[in-house]
Amino acid sequence: MEDIIDLAARVGQALKSRGLLLATAESCTGGGVAQAITEIAGSSEWFDCGFVTYSNASKTDLLDVSAAAIALHGTVSEEIAAAMAEGAIANSNAHIAVATTGIAGPGGAVPGKPVGTVCFAWSKDGTTRTERLVFAGDRQAVRQQTVVHALQGLLKFLEQA
Repeated sequence: MEDIIDLAARVGQALKSRGLLLATAESCTGGGVAQAITEIAGSSEWFDCGFVTYSNASKTDLLDVSAAAIALHGTVSEEIAAAMAEGAIANSNAHIAVATTGIAGPGGAVPGKPVGTVCFAWSKDGTTRTERLVFAGDRQAVRQQTVVHALQGLLKFLEQA
């Protein structure tokens, strides 16, 4: 697995070179993406803020995710990840955002969404890309893989945007 701090430094270089500010919207990672980013000295030049929205109410209150969308799609869905990323941009000074929502375990599985299911979103300039993956391992392993994938996805999204 790619080193999280090296990945975060690469994200920082990519954002800084483009003059972009990042926001994170995290549920299952509990701020792990923001923590990795702020491990990098000088990250205040390219990191605006992080939202840790663990409850549905906080997703609605802080990120403007509609309660109806949560009821329709479920919290762990690409639709909600997209709404979280778009809400992070709308409620910050950031130009780009990454969002994570998932089931890290050991409980929480529902039909069609086993433990390890994580939905991601990356958003910038009205374009949002989403992805759903299922990671193996215990809670810590799922969360670590999620942080790595969120950062890797951010690098890919920046190259394409």
